[in-house]
Amino acid sequence: MLKPLLISFLCVFCTLVFGQVNQGLYQNDSIVVGAANFENYLPLLEGKRVGLVGNQTSMVGERHLVDILLEKQIKVVQLFSPEHGFRGEADAGEKVASKVDPITQIPIISLYGSNKKPTDNQLKNLDVLLFDLQDVGVRFYTYISTLHYVMEACAENKVQLIVLDRPNPNGHYVDGPVLDRRFKSFVGMHPVSIVHGMTIGEYATMINGEGWLKSELKCPLKIVLCKGWNHQKFYKLPIKPSPNLPNMLSVYLYPSICLFEGTVVSVGRGTAYPFQQIGHPSFNAGSYYFTPKPNVGAKNPKLNGKVCNGVNFTETGINVLQNQNQMQLDWFLKFYENLNLGANFFLPNHFIDLLMGSDQFRKMVVAGKTEEEIRATWKTELDVFKLTRQNYLLYTDFN
Repeated sequence: MLKPLLISFLCVFCTLVFGQVNQGLYQNDSIVVGAANFENYLPLLEGKRVGLVGNQTSMVGERHLVDILLEKQIKVVQLFSPEHGFRGEADAGEKVASKVDPITQIPIISLYGSNKKPTDNQLKNLDVLLFDLQDVGVRFYTYISTLHYVMEACAENKVQLIVLDRPNPNGHYVDGPVLDRRFKSFVGMHPVSIVHGMTIGEYATMINGEGWLKSELKCPLKIVLCKGWNHQKFYKLPIKPSPNLPNMLSVYLYPSICLFEGTVVSVGRGTAYPFQQIGHPSFNAGSYYFTPKPNVGAKNPKLNGKVCNGVNFTETGINVLQNQNQMQLDWFLKFYENLNLGANFFLPNHFIDLLMGSDQFRKMVVAGKTEEEIRATWKTELDVFKLTRQNYLLYTDFN
């Protein structure tokens, strides 16, 4: 017989998965991304040697930004790529090699290979650097770490950085613990909450304003704003921001489901539905199962070839997720209880501590603390962060 708590857990899932299915509410037609506001930055590029930090999301309509810039006679001499590469095909965590873009024949320097920060030599022939990446508004999504290092390098080399802003699809709430600087890593560089509720342009102004660059350097920074977007609007990403976030359901679930990356549980990498299902061979509730296998974006997925019993979110109503204003910890706690592995539920490298930004969460889970008790430990710092965040918002905030 299932424990009463687990029965309640599965009932919640049934409500989410089968209760309200729709496509959500989006206002894309009224939104113009920063890269499309040419009048606000093209004049700054004329006669300059230009670089671009971009990837497959750096699109204006149906065309890549680099192609448009070249057509407009802008002298683009260098491309830079973040995690997943310039065309967005590499696995999470996979080193990306520098190469030449086969379409434009412009050299690409990887910022997820031998160096994560542009070197002085890599910037010496640039006057201006554009930054155009679609972020998802989560601390451990590494594009904001790339942003930090790009800003620092530009500050050191006195290169103008122009951030072409894009909406934050998770910009309608703020939640999670604020990072303890002792747990700083590439999946968490700054003392912000897991869901920070800022666009990448707003985040850049915070990095500058809070003095987070080395020696409190200030990057020569310009933000080209989106038109028609604010934190009360929902934006549907036209292109997947990385291989394992293929749709809006995965983007909305990502802040909560990614925590399982620090455990023995699969998040669906190596299936058609990454970050839309969770499972493990020993999970013993419900009848849903999936089997991870190598695919594009997951060459060696966790629990490769093993049948994972678990929970399916693929029919979850988007409107349900859009109306939530916090991360979902109950999923995590119920899996921990069901598998009954104790501390072995977590990976030996304690990657969960880097994701959460401290070791407190892991220790509290092992100690059997409730969700309410866990949330109480981060409330004070989260409230302080929310106030700090207000100083850097460039768009009307959510209520």
